[in-house]
Amino acid sequence: MDLCYEALNGSCGKYVQPNSVHVPKLIAVMLITFLTVIGNLLVIISIGHFKQLYTPTNQLILSLALCDFLLGMFIMPLSAVRSIQGCWYFGDFLCKLHTCVDITLSTSSIFHLVSVSAERCCAVCGPLTYHSRISFPTVLFMIFTSWLIPAIFAYAIIFFELNLQGAKDFYETHVQCVGGCHVFFSHGPAVVTSLVSFYIPSFIILGIYSRIYMVAQNQARSINHQLNQFRRSYPSGSMQRRALKATITIAIVVGVFLVCWTPFFLCNILNPFIGYTTPPMLIDALVWFGYVNSALNPFIYAFMYSWFRKAVRIIVTGEIFQNNSSRKQLYL
Repeated sequence: MDLCYEALNGSCGKYVQPNSVHVPKLIAVMLITFLTVIGNLLVIISIGHFKQLYTPTNQLILSLALCDFLLGMFIMPLSAVRSIQGCWYFGDFLCKLHTCVDITLSTSSIFHLVSVSAERCCAVCGPLTYHSRISFPTVLFMIFTSWLIPAIFAYAIIFFELNLQGAKDFYETHVQCVGGCHVFFSHGPAVVTSLVSFYIPSFIILGIYSRIYMVAQNQARSINHQLNQFRRSYPSGSMQRRALKATITIAIVVGVFLVCWTPFFLCNILNPFIGYTTPPMLIDALVWFGYVNSALNPFIYAFMYSWFRKAVRIIVTGEIFQNNSSRKQLYL
């Protein structure tokens, strides 16, 4: 068996794969990383540059895109080396830092989606009070907590080795090896981490969208009675349509996130209870399936938002460098 470090005892084994598997795998991880970085960079530039896009919803989307961009820029390349080789060549400290930041960004993504879902709920369920309830300070607080809580949680889990509680001997005997960077969770931490990072936020999001759906259904049934309220809330039909499209778009983003990350978190919470028998390559594949979510979000925006398509055209053609380009009207 090929080893990561041939001269050292206790070295991890390399992945030995035929070219028919190795080459497509290499292309796939490079493509996912490239699309994540470029796509989310376009989202960041678009929302950050054009003044017309300075809305509460878009500020939350901007922060979410930054989260995905950092994942693609700093986490995916190192994960790609580990996935292709089966080895970690960057030292124990960088392994912990990589794992910590990975958990932070993945958890922060779903915390952002909770915030965006709550903002959409206020827009749909309480349009008359929306502007008083969702101000820019409120949005900044949502963004701040969506970054801070996951960062503290991930740091505590990894650097205080809470993920090893109750199974440290098993980890050191059966999992740990030289040249490895394994994301290992014992029984209790696996449950807690999965609940905090995925399941609880997911149920909150599903509850919020259930509420949005019921309110939308009630509004549709009583549209004649509510017409005056809608006119006061949305001075033009185009604004009402944009609000509805924003809600639908965020719902799609949430749905894609849940589809991409559910397999990994199911595996993460079950693996300790089945004796850690899940093959490492399967866990690695599920992690990358979760990463795919970060690459897909910009395509969802491009498909749903005409303003994003127009913004991208202005950016790639260089019109963004013209005077007053930040004041261009992307929609009426």
